[in-house]
Amino acid sequence: MLNELAHRLFSDSLAHADDIKCRVASIGGGHVLDAGVETPGSIAAGIVLARLCLGDRASVSLHPADANRYAVSNSVYVRTDDPLRACLGAQYAGWPVQTDDYFAMGSGPMRMFRGREATLKELSLSETGDRVVGVVESDKLPTESAIAMIAGQCGVDAAQVHLAVAPSTSIAGSIQVVARSVETAMHKLHELKFDVTSIVSATGLAPLPPPAKPGDTVGGIGRTNDAMLYGAEVVLWVDTDDDAIAAVADKVPSQSSKDHGRPFAEIFKGYEYDFYKVDPMLFSPAVVTIHNLRSGRTWSHGEIQSDVLRRSFLA
Repeated sequence: MLNELAHRLFSDSLAHADDIKCRVASIGGGHVLDAGVETPGSIAAGIVLARLCLGDRASVSLHPADANRYAVSNSVYVRTDDPLRACLGAQYAGWPVQTDDYFAMGSGPMRMFRGREATLKELSLSETGDRVVGVVESDKLPTESAIAMIAGQCGVDAAQVHLAVAPSTSIAGSIQVVARSVETAMHKLHELKFDVTSIVSATGLAPLPPPAKPGDTVGGIGRTNDAMLYGAEVVLWVDTDDDAIAAVADKVPSQSSKDHGRPFAEIFKGYEYDFYKVDPMLFSPAVVTIHNLRSGRTWSHGEIQSDVLRRSFLA
């Protein structure tokens, strides 16, 4: 159970919160790990948040990057042999955690307790138990009403809600967002009606941008999205018919979208900061490679856009 795996990591992180420059808070009876709201957070905290999002069913690490190609010198590498549950069951930010006094997008295995999202229902991804773990992307700590809402919709006591939080403008928040390379590829494939249960293993690599200044939410969202759209490279190992792959392979990378080609902050501004106006086919990695274990064939599409990365990260 991914919530139990994530809870072990969460509990260990609480015990060593000072070491990873985090703060611990009790809000509305729930347990909160602040990794970037009222504390600077850290690289280590970012890796913890990414692993929590993935239900601790993937490894996450930082690697050197070629600055001439990616505009920065670090990248986030993700590897998983449980991509369906880790990425679509847990990591996908599909829960708008919204009350009268709070809003944030929720990720993590707690989503499978709630079970209301169409993707979870379509793929029969669910969990039950006594406690839940999640991550919210926000520059504010969750309120008591947010904790109560999460507890109610997950069917657990507030004392069994374990939530980590960081904004995209923090070190930790940037890392956990950029660790979504595999997830974006899988979600795009699911939207293209590809059988994502045939994906056996996956890796993803994406450049880690410098955080935008505190309070610049659009800048933070823009840079982390650009890392994915123009710099991420994903490799998938699948077991299916060649025809199923051939039908979608060239449609998976972000370049298949009409909105591709400009920094995301510019695209977002052009749509009056309304996510729902952005072409949904944009949200995917720059390069996707698919190896078919059944036939031995490989498909690879997309390209890294170094010029857009430089405009986004270094402007």
